[in-house]
Amino acid sequence: MTEASTTPAGAGGPGTPAATAPPDPRTAARRGPVVAALMLAMGLAAIDGTIVSTAVPQIVGDLGGLTVFSWLFSGYLLAVTVTLPVYGKLSDTFGRKPVLVAGIVLFLIGSLLCAAAWSMASLIAFRVVQGLGGGALQGTVQTIAADLYPLKERPKIQARLSSVWAASSVAGPAVGGLLAGYADWRWIFLINLPVGLVALWLVTRHLVEPQRTTTTPREKPRIDWAGALAVFATGALLITALVQGGVAWPWFSAPSLCLLGGAAALGALTVVIERRAAEPIIPGWVWRRRTIAAVNLSLGALGLLMVAPTVFLPTYAQSVLGLGPIAAGFVLSTWTLSWPISAALSNRVYNRIGFRATAILGISGALLLLLAFPFLPFPGEPWQPALLMLLLGATLGLFQLPLIVGVQSTVPYEERGTTTASVLFCRQVGQSVGAALFGAVANGVLAARLGGGTDLDTLARALDAPASLTAETMDHLRRAVDAAVDYVYLGAAAAAALALLALLTLAPRRFPVLTEATEDDRSEEARG
Repeated sequence: MTEASTTPAGAGGPGTPAATAPPDPRTAARRGPVVAALMLAMGLAAIDGTIVSTAVPQIVGDLGGLTVFSWLFSGYLLAVTVTLPVYGKLSDTFGRKPVLVAGIVLFLIGSLLCAAAWSMASLIAFRVVQGLGGGALQGTVQTIAADLYPLKERPKIQARLSSVWAASSVAGPAVGGLLAGYADWRWIFLINLPVGLVALWLVTRHLVEPQRTTTTPREKPRIDWAGALAVFATGALLITALVQGGVAWPWFSAPSLCLLGGAAALGALTVVIERRAAEPIIPGWVWRRRTIAAVNLSLGALGLLMVAPTVFLPTYAQSVLGLGPIAAGFVLSTWTLSWPISAALSNRVYNRIGFRATAILGISGALLLLLAFPFLPFPGEPWQPALLMLLLGATLGLFQLPLIVGVQSTVPYEERGTTTASVLFCRQVGQSVGAALFGAVANGVLAARLGGGTDLDTLARALDAPASLTAETMDHLRRAVDAAVDYVYLGAAAAAALALLALLTLAPRRFPVLTEATEDDRSEEARG
């Protein structure tokens, strides 16, 4: 194995849970049903982030609330993001199974309530309930996947989960549109029930966690409720400011400044609370250990750069290339083909050159591809951005999975939930920052070229109805959209450069990997 097999600096210490025996190889026969449950749970969390998008006209027509419908997405995203660190710590304290079961149950309750919503306000509130369950699904599924498989086999399960996430994210809008158009929008939420119940049954029946062992009497777990509330409140204010800023109100208006100022003040309070807590929700070692800090920053930058293709490429494909929605979706979906394949094969690379070097190779390739996008010809052919996306997916699969597998392998079982949640939390925050930042960049470029009062969404709708526009005006507007998306991709390239810088300056050359033998030794020491 390329990486060093040592215990990470700073492991243990006050407040560290008792050592836990690694999963028994004899449980391998039970992996199949558990993996099926994990894939179903991951699919639920992924598809619900996008399935509502194409059903908005039907929902608004039935419930009203056109001015606040964006909170159907923002509320779900907010709840998922701010609960990730809390669920990560709870899974380390009480085990993965009860947290995952509680998350599935809460998600299904939220789905049932959404289907029964009687107004837009109630639907938004129930989407938040869904998101509270979705946060448990996202973090705990990734953690259990790392628990089930030894280091050399983890790329396989992570690639499967990546495939489910990619397929669900792409299929979500299509499924939502079909259900809303040919059945009723409430079925968007009702179809979660049979899938979730199957996942719940598989988890409760087949998931067996290793027994915790210790030489001292078990103390009653202490939950840092003050820290959990502070983390939740800080994240809520920050995500709300990022999601609504520049949309519901101007960036430098009183609401934005109050939300950002409140988030900063609560963030400082959270640091104070967590330093004093015996079992903090976000332990200090998450940022003191170079490996975890580097991965957190790198995947935060990944969340930032992913906004460019996922949010802006469909608009580019329709407004600049003149494609329909289905064809535009295909241009974007090409990276969902190469990403899981690249991720599944990444172990052949990092077993030779190491986690850090593999991730550097991947993000360097992504940086070059993002820089190439502005050089595409105008208007160009659809295969050109599709090819770039295919290659970009391959490079990002080579970047993300080695970092997730690597960082999970540097911590013992009792710290893996917190570590995984911190990584996913940073990626989610990066996506929220990216949506706000790149939206401002695109609208700024359009304002400079076309005058104030024009945003990308308005312009895209105008280009979808060209009957009242002359050929010269159409060309001018399309070039403006092309320039706006070019600048967004340059911003994404800057995010890739930040990820590369974090890996070069913070990440150790060799990740301090804990091998299965090291885990056994730690467990034997705990048994005495």
